[in-house]
Amino acid sequence: MASFVPTSEETLEDRRLYTEARLVEVACLDCTAIVGVKKNSEHHTSIQWTAGAAAACPELARREGGTAGRDHHRACPRMLASIDAAVREGRIPIGAYDGY
Repeated sequence: MASFVPTSEETLEDRRLYTEARLVEVACLDCTAIVGVKKNSEHHTSIQWTAGAAAACPELARREGGTAGRDHHRACPRMLASIDAAVREGRIPIGAYDGY
């Protein structure tokens, strides 16, 4: 159970902006996973995985059978390569706007 459930309109809007604003859909070049991505800087990449995208990713499925830990939370290298390609193609803008 969540210890804090936001109810005010401002807090809900802040949460929406933080988790959804400027997300660009990126499809993996190897599987059918599609994630939301934003880059606030060259070195900062936010990736929002849906349950469907995680289920479609063979790399993440392979890890599900293993133990939890740092390896379990590493990004899929195929998806990272797909995101890098989208950045090079200019499909993902780099830089935060209005704090998001």
